[in-house]
Amino acid sequence: MPIASAVWPRTFLARWKRRSAASLALPLPQRRLFLLPTRFGLGWAVLVVVLLLFGINYQNTLAYILAFWLFSLGVVVLLRTWRNLLGVRVALRLPEEVFAGGEARLGLVVEGRRPRTALEFHAEGASLRLDLLEGRGEGVLALGAPRRGIQALPLLRIETRWPLGLVRALAWLDVADEILVYPRPLDDEESLHRLSGPGLEASDFAGLRRAEPGDSLARLAWKQWSRTGVLATKAFSVPPRQQLWLDYDACKGDAERRLSVLCARVLAHHQAGDRYGLRLPGMTLAQGEGARQRRLALAALARFRSPAPGEMPS
Repeated sequence: MPIASAVWPRTFLARWKRRSAASLALPLPQRRLFLLPTRFGLGWAVLVVVLLLFGINYQNTLAYILAFWLFSLGVVVLLRTWRNLLGVRVALRLPEEVFAGGEARLGLVVEGRRPRTALEFHAEGASLRLDLLEGRGEGVLALGAPRRGIQALPLLRIETRWPLGLVRALAWLDVADEILVYPRPLDDEESLHRLSGPGLEASDFAGLRRAEPGDSLARLAWKQWSRTGVLATKAFSVPPRQQLWLDYDACKGDAERRLSVLCARVLAHHQAGDRYGLRLPGMTLAQGEGARQRRLALAALARFRSPAPGEMPS
């Protein structure tokens, strides 16, 4: 019973935040902004009340003046804080690639019709502070990516305490986007072998061609020039690319380790220019090469559903 009573407020608060969140594509509307007093603001309010009571009790004009001046200043600060956040528009730039154990660097592009000061963004422990000096600002929010797979982006909280910190204006932004987190690369002997460079350079002699400006002096055929008077350059060909399969069943260890090893091999063979395919339980990616093959292979590894303990992969 105590556990349920402790969980219920957090669940209710999470649902309330989700219902109160504003759309990311639109400027922040008035009905989605909330004003909360800070500790300094509460102390300010207590001081105003104390000064007012002191003035009433002792009929002190100076206390009246100071109390009403502080109250008026507080009202002006409240309005300025509220207007500092009203109408702000936020756009996201999703990271191109994210690997498990790293960071998802989420780009924020913030715009307003006028300059804004001290805007703060928070999401799952990551924070960012921006000033919109000309009505526009950009920054990066680094979110953790502990596990591979499809990761939903959390609610984004935007707030400001400018100018005096008496109140905090805040709003939540509903981020409907998701990011695909690739497995963490785990190098093995095969991937390190491909990264060492065999077959990456043109090393097979293919004959001679007429020399052109810019050719390396080391590749000029001087003996041919001395006999024929025609300056030629040695031409070399690149060895044939390897064509291979990256197989889940050929790796050792648990499912996550196998996926990490396959991820490192995909990166290594892509860098080496090999033509490769990918075999996973229940899925086969045909052989290919280039950036598209790399992207498809990494996405397949990220989306792969690991078998439960005792379950045979299908």
